[in-house]
Amino acid sequence: MNKNSIAIAVAIGALGFIIGLWFLGSAIKNRNKSENTISVTGLGTKQFTSDLITWSGSFSKNNMDLKSAYDELALDRKVINDYLISKGIKQNEIVFSSVDIQKQFRSYNDSNGNYVQGEFSGYNLTQKVSIESKEVGKIENLSRNITEIINRGIEFTSSSPSYFYTKLATVKQEMIAGATKDAKERAEKIAENSGSSLGSLKKATMGVIQITAPNSNEDYSYGGTFNTSSKEKEASITIKLEYEVN
Repeated sequence: MNKNSIAIAVAIGALGFIIGLWFLGSAIKNRNKSENTISVTGLGTKQFTSDLITWSGSFSKNNMDLKSAYDELALDRKVINDYLISKGIKQNEIVFSSVDIQKQFRSYNDSNGNYVQGEFSGYNLTQKVSIESKEVGKIENLSRNITEIINRGIEFTSSSPSYFYTKLATVKQEMIAGATKDAKERAEKIAENSGSSLGSLKKATMGVIQITAPNSNEDYSYGGTFNTSSKEKEASITIKLEYEVN
């Protein structure tokens, strides 16, 4: 190898060494820059009162003859409908489900303890009535005094009301704003205490909304909790912010 070739090889090696040092320095600089960040989590909460209620109940009839059972159920349905109307419930808020028909059999255990399905004992017909209304107080009172229907000789089973809120999107926006403000204030305080200042926002991550009864010990869930048993509700959401620090 002549002198010119040796000189070129040395020059190329030196150039490669310099470029390698530049990349290493750049990587170290970027690594230090990425590590010079603050991650904080802010919380936004809001308490509100439900403005929508749903309630349902079921009633049934038993008879050996299917048509007779259906006719008797229809009479009960009219009594229930008229009763609800008399309590100020609008007709378009009352929904009756389709009739569920079940055949019943007398069953027993034989001398060996084996289950035996015996002879046919009649038809059991069940129907459900449900109400959805924004008149929360009225439906609450109705659900508490449903024994008036039972006193009329109707086999009626009432469920507990469920409570909802129709302006949840607005509540969520307010909580997000509150959680973001809370997180930023935390980040500013941390930076101030360390003699630094906040730089640009690098990343923001929002948690799921959790809706529980106020002052309850309900557990939060990964996919979000939505309490429907309490008229009064408390919603919360978290926002995680990551800032650069100057």
